[in-house]
Amino acid sequence: MIRILIADDHKMFREGLKQVLEDAPDIVVADEAGSGQEVLDKVRKNDYDLLLLDISMPGVSGLDVLKELKADRSGPSILILSMYPEEQYALRAIKLGASGYITKSSASDELIQAIRKISKGGTYISSSIAEKLLFSIKGDSERLPHETLSNREYQILLMIASGKTISQIADELCLSIKTVSTYRARILEKMNMKTNAELIHYAIKHNLLN
Repeated sequence: MIRILIADDHKMFREGLKQVLEDAPDIVVADEAGSGQEVLDKVRKNDYDLLLLDISMPGVSGLDVLKELKADRSGPSILILSMYPEEQYALRAIKLGASGYITKSSASDELIQAIRKISKGGTYISSSIAEKLLFSIKGDSERLPHETLSNREYQILLMIASGKTISQIADELCLSIKTVSTYRARILEKMNMKTNAELIHYAIKHNLLN
């Protein structure tokens, strides 16, 4: 049996996911978590074969959870299940050590296929992401400005570009307005920009909001 920990901050989504996975005789949902810190605590106390991890988690983000667990060099394989298109986060997730990336809009059969493949030691990513990953390994000489941002900075860039205000971002990420404002200033500095309008234009130009 493939023992899974489902990590998503929406209880209704977790319940729906459990119903989907019940149809697979070789998969069992052993536990669930609603925050990044809860994921870290449970993985360190229990044994799971695979962690099904959302990126948008309150407090400690999914990417930060991924980074921390992989730094420990222990724990389950990790499959990212996200609402974001793979163009936005898949490359970062795979570089941090995820075994796969799949969107929440994917069919149930595809999710189960991904889980089974990863549980056998494989990876589950699209050919386009595999190509980008190979290209990125060749060096950082041609990195785009947004690729220089930290995971949290990149997350906030996408939220700003989607039209969310500083206070909305702060509420969603469980951060203070001052902290989000600091991140925004750092993003603008790293990308050599001065306004949100420039960030939005950049995100559209580089297809980050697909």
